[in-house]
Amino acid sequence: MKTKINILWFKRDLRLQDHLPLKTAIENDLSILMIYIFEPSLISAPYSDERHWRFVVDSIKDLNIKLNKYYQQIYTFYGEVIPVLKRIISLYDVKNVYSHQETGTWLTFQRDIEVKKFLKENGVKWREFQNNAVIRGLKSRDSWNEKRIDYLSKPFDNPRLDKIKPFKIDNEIFASFSSDKFISSLNFNHCMQKGGETEAHKVLNSFLSERHIGYTKNISRPEESRLHCSRLSPYLAWGNLSIRQVERAKNNFYKTSPAKKDLLAFQSRVAWHCHFIQKLESEPEYEFKNINSAYDNIRTEWNEKYFNAWKEGLTGYPLVDACMRCVKETGYINFRMRAMLVSFITHHLWLDWKEGANFLAKQFLDFEPGIHFPQFQMQAGTTGINTIRIYNPTKQALEHDSEAVFIKKWIPELRNLPTYLAIEPWKINPFEETEYNFTYGKDYPARIVDTELTYRNANKILWQIKKSQSSKTEAEKILARHVKSK
Repeated sequence: MKTKINILWFKRDLRLQDHLPLKTAIENDLSILMIYIFEPSLISAPYSDERHWRFVVDSIKDLNIKLNKYYQQIYTFYGEVIPVLKRIISLYDVKNVYSHQETGTWLTFQRDIEVKKFLKENGVKWREFQNNAVIRGLKSRDSWNEKRIDYLSKPFDNPRLDKIKPFKIDNEIFASFSSDKFISSLNFNHCMQKGGETEAHKVLNSFLSERHIGYTKNISRPEESRLHCSRLSPYLAWGNLSIRQVERAKNNFYKTSPAKKDLLAFQSRVAWHCHFIQKLESEPEYEFKNINSAYDNIRTEWNEKYFNAWKEGLTGYPLVDACMRCVKETGYINFRMRAMLVSFITHHLWLDWKEGANFLAKQFLDFEPGIHFPQFQMQAGTTGINTIRIYNPTKQALEHDSEAVFIKKWIPELRNLPTYLAIEPWKINPFEETEYNFTYGKDYPARIVDTELTYRNANKILWQIKKSQSSKTEAEKILARHVKSK
């Protein structure tokens, strides 16, 4: 007779606290098989990168250290979800699968539809639980914010880990779906944040106890923001923290904070987290199509030379190039610099946003589909409901990296130049080239476009479309789906 068990399927919820699926599974009183599945289709997706899976592995190792105390662990598999589940079901009498709802990509969305059908056909009940304040099947945004606040105010769903029934899996499953080779192939990178629930709480506490001071002043500065921004985004993206834990911790520190305005500014940005993920939950097409179809007939020509220059940080615009080199190496840049990178490829290079979205998703350690794709379209100006923002990279450098500290850190070619030339190297004259032993266009590439000209072109086209009746009609539909009615 097969052993009766329940399965807890970890996805983007790699924590042990404030975890309702785990809490409910423990209370069910059957032995629990905790699993994480490294899916080849997801690993090879155009928006996935080794840095993401390294962060996941760090997170699972951290959780297993904690679970070891209770003679339990998260078992990892390498394979597609249905074949793995099929093998487990062949060996055990699986009664329930517990997991959080996942607002992921179109690939995971379709996968979950297939998994649900498979489990139903095999007599297994799949119990999915709301993840943060994102509501599945939401018909209207009219009461969404009230529901978000209500969710945040509820007690944590902390499981009694000491009540977990010890369970050891049949080694036969590992023979077909071993993850050892894949995990061992992941290279360590000391430049990126380390994953894990333990690390997440350290970063949260350091921000709230000290680093948040100066948050408002430094949030847009590419160098200073690395310290004064929360740096919690990867821990939220991969579920090392729940949004409720962050909100509650912020409230506790607020009482004694000497910089309450900074914490309030942080709170306002945290409030946007689930708002944007809810957009993708309600309209998963954000990932691959213009959400406002009035913009479908622009940026139809592709320039591979421009795209490669943007990807490699060789556009000739120092702040753009510094940001790209930085995010490729460290997995992080602040929000304004992300917006500038999107603006540059879509407005100044006039390239379709989709390839750029996938490329930057690979670079962002905190890649969160529900934030990434709606934000990309917002910055690309394809929504018809947002202000058209076309960032001038030189103006951004003068305002947010006025001493060229960040630029010189990431572009060694410019380190020997004075600040004004490091920001605008095209202004160098022949005498200065001799003085600084620097040849413009050779030691650092010449600008691939003139942003004064590209600004005028993009601005004219985007505003013409935005004012058109077709754009306005689509915009009204978008507002009805994603914005609270007045």
